[in-house]
Amino acid sequence: MPAPALVPPITAALLIALWTVPALGAWRRTVPIRALVVLHVTRFVGFYFLVLAARGELPRAFALPAAVGDIAVAAAAVLLGAFRVSPDTAAGRGLLLLWNALGLADILFVVASAAWHTHADPSSMAAFGRLPLLLLPALLVPVIITSHVVLFTRLRRADG
Repeated sequence: MPAPALVPPITAALLIALWTVPALGAWRRTVPIRALVVLHVTRFVGFYFLVLAARGELPRAFALPAAVGDIAVAAAAVLLGAFRVSPDTAAGRGLLLLWNALGLADILFVVASAAWHTHADPSSMAAFGRLPLLLLPALLVPVIITSHVVLFTRLRRADG
C-alpha cells in the first residue's frame, strides 16, 4: 500500500473511535483547545521536506508547497498558543476558525499532492515508505486531520 493511502483509513479509525468510545469522547470534549492548536508545531517538519528536496529524495514540486504551507501553519500555531488566543471571545474564535480552516486545507492539499506524485512516479515519494517519514502518513497526518475536525466541533460548540 503506498504511504499516502494509509491516511484515509487511519484518520477514519481515529474519528470513529473519538465519537464511539466513551472515554475518548470525553477526552474529545474536554481537551484544551490550546493543546490541539500547539500540536501543530509538529508541522515544522516542512523544513525537513526542503532538505530532502535539496538532496533529490523528494520532488521539489511536492516539497516546496508542502513545506511552505506546513511551516506557515506551524508558525501560526506557535503564535496562537503563545498569545493564548481564546475561543471565549468573538475575535479569538474567528482567528482559531480561520487558522483551522487554512490548516485543514493545507494538510489535505499535502495528502492529495503526495498521492498524485506517488501515482505519477512511485519512486519519487519512496522516502514516505520508510522511517522516519513513514510516521507522517501512518501517524502524524491522521492525528493532524483528526485534530482539525475536533477543533471545528469544539469551536462550533463554543458558538452555542
